[in-house]
Amino acid sequence: MDFNTQARAARAASIELVSLNRATKDAALHAMADSLAAAEPSLLEANAIDVATARGNGTPESIVDRLSLDPGRVSGMVQGLRDLAALPDPVGDVVRGWRLPNGVRVTQVRVPFGVVGIIYEARPNVTADAAGIALKSGNAALLRGSSSAFNTNKAAVAALRAGLEGVGINPDAVNLVEGGREVTTEMMQARGLVDVLIPRGGAGLIQAVVDGSKVPVIETGTGNTHLFVDASADLDMAVDIMVNAKTQRCSVCNALETLLVHRDVAEAFLPKALAALGEHDVTIHGDEAFVRASDDVLPVKLEDFTGEWLSMDLSAKVVDSLDEALEHIRTYSTGHSETIVTSDRAAADRFVAEVDAAAVLVNASSRFVDGGEFGFGAEIGISTQKLHARGPMALPEMTSTKYIIEGDGQVRA
Repeated sequence: MDFNTQARAARAASIELVSLNRATKDAALHAMADSLAAAEPSLLEANAIDVATARGNGTPESIVDRLSLDPGRVSGMVQGLRDLAALPDPVGDVVRGWRLPNGVRVTQVRVPFGVVGIIYEARPNVTADAAGIALKSGNAALLRGSSSAFNTNKAAVAALRAGLEGVGINPDAVNLVEGGREVTTEMMQARGLVDVLIPRGGAGLIQAVVDGSKVPVIETGTGNTHLFVDASADLDMAVDIMVNAKTQRCSVCNALETLLVHRDVAEAFLPKALAALGEHDVTIHGDEAFVRASDDVLPVKLEDFTGEWLSMDLSAKVVDSLDEALEHIRTYSTGHSETIVTSDRAAADRFVAEVDAAAVLVNASSRFVDGGEFGFGAEIGISTQKLHARGPMALPEMTSTKYIIEGDGQVRA
């Protein structure tokens, strides 16, 4: 099926989705989950082909990790769909309402976008998450995964569509967009057929969609995530947060990439930090203070502060003050997630107020910046823009609004 035909089919499905009630959508989500669970053997077989091809092409292990599925990750995809069924339906929610002096009633309510295109790299779990969130919020989904995950995504979408068909819902509510780069371009130009595009992946993909799209884009950003250990920090707490943020899963956007340490606690903290990170085979790229603290530390380069490692590497620097930490973060942050560990309420309040990011954390790991951890169920991505949606994008963020004006014959004077 060519893209134009597929997009029109998705548009037709989106019109049907608008009128579905919550019970029907929740039943569909459970049916999709059941079908995906039943398809686990074929899903893992398809994924093994994609992983082997990726490794054969010399793909970095951080990307292979994002691509890989195992029974636990498949179970997580299935449970994500079930969790969505347990969440409130945002469609029809009243955002606000009031009555004009002339008696006319004005109500602002949540409505679906219509057709949502998601362009994403590697992670096949996004296929299930995006399909489920789109369905629950009343949207049809056009899923454009990367070629590296083609076999996995094809198997997943086949299972999801089978689940929809099993409960009598138009399977064109979930579509896998296939083809070469020209199809991605066609998708980005499909204003009028696609209502919004959401890119999810590396900086190159996101920028290409933002620059090349005629369809409105909700920008999900990369995560050059910082942790600042303040002078008043509980150092043992700081070590625990640092290790979790860096090593719990290093290939994701909310993983720690740069460590900043206040000079007043550097002498005491650096040995603890280096020992703890060494146990997890983290390679430190540090400034002079870190290099002096250990022969295993590599000298940091300026470019090491500018982007994501997405690996067991960490940039590190000792700063003289909270002011210097804030200036460093302002210079290099991608606006995703930034953390302070401190016992000083004034320092925490200032950090929260002055750091410009979708999520700011005090004494907690940046790995919590996730729709599932926030209690949103699965997420469509983490938006780092400032319009419409910012932070983890869950069901409410996948809706727009409309105004309903009700009267009994009033006319404007």
